[in-house]
Amino acid sequence: MNDMLPMNGDIYIVRDLANKNKSQGANDVYERSILNNGVRVLSEFVPYVRSATIGLWVKTGSSGETSENNGIGHFIEHMLFKGTEHRSAREIAEEIDAVGGQLNAFTSKEYTCFYAKVLDQHLPLAVDVLADMFLHSLFDPVEIEKEKGVVIEEIKMYEDSPDELVQDELARAVYGDRSLGLNILGTKDTVGSLSRDDIISYMSRFYGSERLIISSAGNVPHEKIVKLAETYFHDLPRGAGETFQTDHEMAFRHIFRDKDTEQIHICIGLPGLPWNHPDRYALYLTDAILGGGMSSRLFQELREERGLVYSTYSYHASYENTGVFVIYAAASPYNAETVLALIKEIIQDFRTNGPSPEELSRAREQLKGSLLLSLESTSNRMSRLAKMEMFDDRLYTPEEVIGAVDRVQMDDIMRIIRKIAGFDQLSLAIIGPDVKKSQKRLLDSLYS
Repeated sequence: MNDMLPMNGDIYIVRDLANKNKSQGANDVYERSILNNGVRVLSEFVPYVRSATIGLWVKTGSSGETSENNGIGHFIEHMLFKGTEHRSAREIAEEIDAVGGQLNAFTSKEYTCFYAKVLDQHLPLAVDVLADMFLHSLFDPVEIEKEKGVVIEEIKMYEDSPDELVQDELARAVYGDRSLGLNILGTKDTVGSLSRDDIISYMSRFYGSERLIISSAGNVPHEKIVKLAETYFHDLPRGAGETFQTDHEMAFRHIFRDKDTEQIHICIGLPGLPWNHPDRYALYLTDAILGGGMSSRLFQELREERGLVYSTYSYHASYENTGVFVIYAAASPYNAETVLALIKEIIQDFRTNGPSPEELSRAREQLKGSLLLSLESTSNRMSRLAKMEMFDDRLYTPEEVIGAVDRVQMDDIMRIIRKIAGFDQLSLAIIGPDVKKSQKRLLDSLYS
């Protein structure tokens, strides 16, 4: 749900300054410009806040990697904080801290983002720091070796978090050894083997201007954002011009991994939808009803009625060309078979009978409310804008999104759940004590 399109009740002006296409409205503003070298600049003017968030979004993540260089995108994210031609790593941190700002980054399967949130008056400083990191990082060999140790510790941290680890194992079960099945962090071996030449080569291929989106939201006018973008990024090369298609064929495998934990962690993966699929709003509502909150069927049945779990939920992971609908639950080993059988029962009941009118109405309002609340953050607004540009090729007005949610009918929900919830197309990842020995019993609980 974090990746859904937020909404609010205002009408927005949607302007594409590159093509001179305008849709007039009132109040807040989206604007879009394209620099001569292809860098896309997006902004949302929010005059009633004092903050501004700006992000540099690169359309590359672990899905552009191979089994040989897996983790390089995430490693580059780390290295951009380790010193530039003009600033040490300490100075990068101190300059943003000195104005009360926040500086951070993250890597996903399909994109990498570097962002800063500051008071509006300090946005030029934030852009200067981000541009310096993006364009002038040193990639000092000594720092590279030190950061390898940091990332390997991060990998170990996830190994000690079975609720996170099982999600990575599910990706491997769904997509196999193809790029979407790779761990974003990489492995100890692949990270350990990275060289400075590997980093420079990867950035020259995938960090060109045609892959860069500069997105901003807050109390800063679009013209100022464009001027800053032109100042720092006007001569960024377009890159190697390489394109890659995200793998979308699913493997539908079952992975059981023994681990000395108190609970058995379960992830079920069902076929989902890509980012801009026309049925995505029906799927969002399906998710909300099945496992999207405390009133969801999974939570009410497994936790409130049965007392079998503490944590259970569902979510939908969308990618450019594919998607996966995920159900998670964690239970004591002696309850795992019962939990799996109940999950199957809940899905089959939903698939046969669908939601009640009350459930559908509640899910609509839940979806709208969560998205509306997200607009109170300039960081969320900035992210929403970049993702719409990256995957939808247009900037949807809130009214359009609200209308799309309201147009979803019961028949749409039934069509979606019957499409995704066939147990002949199911991926499974289970982590816990002696699960390999229990593999047959656990599968029987799900399939019998």
